[in-house]
Amino acid sequence: MYEFDAAVTHAINGLSNRNQFADLAMVYVSMIGVPILVLLVAVQWWRRDDRSHVRHVLVASGLSFLLGLAINQLILLVVHRIRPYDAGVTHLLIAPSADPSFPSDHATAAFAIAAALLFHDMRKLGAAFFVAALVVAVSRVFIGTHYVGDVVGGALTGFAAAAIVRLIYREDTALDRAVVRIL
Repeated sequence: MYEFDAAVTHAINGLSNRNQFADLAMVYVSMIGVPILVLLVAVQWWRRDDRSHVRHVLVASGLSFLLGLAINQLILLVVHRIRPYDAGVTHLLIAPSADPSFPSDHATAAFAIAAALLFHDMRKLGAAFFVAALVVAVSRVFIGTHYVGDVVGGALTGFAAAAIVRLIYREDTALDRAVVRIL
C-alpha cells in the first residue's frame, strides 16, 4: 500500500516546478485555504435566511473543526509517519515541518467544515466547501508536504468529527439556544 501511496504522491508532486503560476497558486492555497474557509464560515453568521438554523450549523462547523484537530493530536501519539520529502518521495515548495505527516491537519480542518455544512442540510454551501477542501488537500500533496494517504486520512477524520458533532450537538436544544445567544 505504501508503494501505491508514494507513487501517486510522487506523480502529483511531479507536476510542480513546471509552471510558476501553478506553484504559487498551490502554495497560496496551502497557506491560506483553511483560514479563508474559516472566514467564509464566520461571515455566514449575518445571513438573513433561517438565522437560528444557520447559526446552529456554524457552531457545529466550529466544533467539528476543533474536534477533528483534537482527534489528529490523539492519532499523532501513536502514528509517526515521516514527511514524504524526508523519505525522498517529493520535493518541497515550502519550509519543512517538524510534525509527523499523518494525518493532514489542513485536510481535517477543511473537510470537517464541509462535512458539518453537508450533514446539517446546507447542501449548496457544503458542496462548495467540499470542492474547496479538495483543492486544499491536493495543494498539500502538490507542494510536497503530505502523502495522498495523509490527506485522505485527514478527510476521513474531518468527516468523522462532523458526524460525532451532528450526533451530539442537536439543534434547538437548551444548549444550542444558549450557545447561539452567547455568540
